[in-house]
Amino acid sequence: MDTITCIKTRRSVRKYTDEKVSKELIEELVAAATYAPSWKNSQTTRYIAITDPETKNRISKECCAEHNQSIIDGASALIATLIVDKRSGFERDGSYSTIREDNWQAFDNGIATQTLCLAAHEKGLGTVIMGLYDIDKAQEILQVPEGQLLMALVAVGYPADEPMAPKRKSVEDLLTFC
Repeated sequence: MDTITCIKTRRSVRKYTDEKVSKELIEELVAAATYAPSWKNSQTTRYIAITDPETKNRISKECCAEHNQSIIDGASALIATLIVDKRSGFERDGSYSTIREDNWQAFDNGIATQTLCLAAHEKGLGTVIMGLYDIDKAQEILQVPEGQLLMALVAVGYPADEPMAPKRKSVEDLLTFC
């Protein structure tokens, strides 16, 4: 699949088949995501693959509202994306590099997370990035290492259906030249 087709056809998938995603395939997705650009090549995104049914169930039931629970319950795996705190967008002395302060680390994580999702789509998998959940409880369940912050949960599985593309704004609405 060429890059533009991958970008244009990737959807947020919320319903999955029962087919399991292999450990090797998850490793391939993370390997592809390592090529995402990052601030000063800091490569601060980390991943936790949640394939254990008990842990996945705890995240679903203890951390999420009903809508996200059904997504997680149906997914083969859940990938948590994390950041190594205070590196991306920071100088070695700990000061901010830009007026955006610590926001740059979320930007880098977003690039890496989308790269992972595009790689998953190319491999025939569906994903949806979730940000509405009890972050503190999820960090506790996942035993997030000190100095790292949980950013997103990504449900991963083989799509049960092919969601339609939502309406997109036109280039004219989005782009200005100066």
